[in-house]
Amino acid sequence: MRVLAVAFIALSVSTLGVFPQPASGEPVAYTAVIAAEASNVETPATTNGSDEAASADALTAEQAEHMAGDPDWRASARLYHAGGGGATGNDSLGCRPIAMRTVAVDPRVIPRRTKLFIRETVGLRLADGSIHDGYWYASDTGGAIKGAKIDLYTGHGRGSMSQAQRLNMRTLTIADAGRFDGCPPAWNDRPAAAPMQMASN
Repeated sequence: MRVLAVAFIALSVSTLGVFPQPASGEPVAYTAVIAAEASNVETPATTNGSDEAASADALTAEQAEHMAGDPDWRASARLYHAGGGGATGNDSLGCRPIAMRTVAVDPRVIPRRTKLFIRETVGLRLADGSIHDGYWYASDTGGAIKGAKIDLYTGHGRGSMSQAQRLNMRTLTIADAGRFDGCPPAWNDRPAAAPMQMASN
């Protein structure tokens, strides 16, 4: 008689902090892993705003300066997401990736901990209906990211990529907006600024 017993599985990587993490290195119960995966919220897909742009008079002085200046880099963009074979774990700084904020870079080209301003993302309507301000954070790296390439993290699930689909495989213009300490800020931690309005076409 063959007995199949699946009581525990060992986790070798954290998956965006949603799987239980054993404090002592002990295996995690299978049921705990399944429960954690079920509670993981997928970023909703959206088709809104794929070709929208921000009105020039709605930009802050800093944003307008970045928009008008020469870019520091031009890089070919790809999209990546968590779940379903996408990104797992924390980024290369040990931070939890932030959807539509975290960027994976080749640190020989764009140094990690660089705050980036990507012109083509200004005014992009996000899945929650908010409008992107153009700021991203170089906090991740990847073996396939070599040279003038960047990967934009879109969130959890393949559907999350729809909010930025128009950026995929495009060469983007990127300004160096300074350095940041710690981890990329969550969207609800954005500094107070005048809300951006969409251009009327």
